[in-house]
Amino acid sequence: MQKTAIAASIATDHLMTFRGRFADSLIAEQLDRISVSFLAEELHIRRGGVGGNIAFGMGSLGQHPILVAAAGQDFADYRSWLERHGVDCESVRISDSLHTARFVCTTDDDLAQMATFYAGAMAEAREIELQPVAERVGGLDLVLIGADAPEAMRRHTAECRERGFRFIADPSQQLAYGDGELIRSLVEGAEYLLTNEYESHLTEQKTGWSAADIAALVPVRVITRGKDGATIHVRGEEPVQVSAALVENPADPTGVGDAFRAGFITGLATGLNHERSAQLGSVLAAFCLESVGTQEYRLDRGAFLQRIAVTYGDDAAAEIDPHLVIHRSHDGSTALPVGP
Repeated sequence: MQKTAIAASIATDHLMTFRGRFADSLIAEQLDRISVSFLAEELHIRRGGVGGNIAFGMGSLGQHPILVAAAGQDFADYRSWLERHGVDCESVRISDSLHTARFVCTTDDDLAQMATFYAGAMAEAREIELQPVAERVGGLDLVLIGADAPEAMRRHTAECRERGFRFIADPSQQLAYGDGELIRSLVEGAEYLLTNEYESHLTEQKTGWSAADIAALVPVRVITRGKDGATIHVRGEEPVQVSAALVENPADPTGVGDAFRAGFITGLATGLNHERSAQLGSVLAAFCLESVGTQEYRLDRGAFLQRIAVTYGDDAAAEIDPHLVIHRSHDGSTALPVGP
């Protein structure tokens, strides 16, 4: 089995609901002295982070990804969950003093949100070196470098170039934060560049590179386009357009992009071509979209193959079938325990 490292963030999401309108308690002339408290009626604590989401998705498809990230002492329950889904967590750095990164968000009846992101232990991801990870598992075939502490992303990318590790550049949320110099340093030398459509334009704008410049630097560029599917640009070939998979009852878009990446990388790891890999990713993204939370979907092999066949045809399902393994966890729990 291909050894794939997922070097990206681990976080927990604390999501609350306020039955009312924030606007009714905000006074425009007094915003510089704001001091308000809202009584939340619901609290959901969800597992998240780009690294955790992608690793979970790959594990659900029978892979054993190696998660490379930093977390706090409060990671124990989350770690157990990931390991039950086939994720190797031995290379997660545990901070002695900081909590796992946390997103705390309250949403009102107007769907307005007030949120805070605490980076916490994520900052220590810059201390992780990839070579010891490779030595522990017997080599790394592919490394995905996703959104994380910027210096961690920079270090992992530089090490991949220096040691010759094949890597996927997936800067996602850090594109808004990073300047052109940082973004260029995260893309150069990558075998794949993954972005959504908006991020693809942001990458070109901030780096000053044209699409042709990026094609000269990166052999394969994958751009996801939401309901319009994904486009795969392979250097020297005509672009391949993959439609979005059929979605039956959309519930929550959070984490859909991470699910696509999990399926796409699984396809690559099992020897599928780019088009089939993107189709696998699109179907996993559809299952994620039909659940609330980034790691709450449950997969059934028959239903998964049926979704492939309905969306992409029987030939696609027949080709993907031998490569498809659905992992089932040891219990049916779906949420982290509520507590400190």
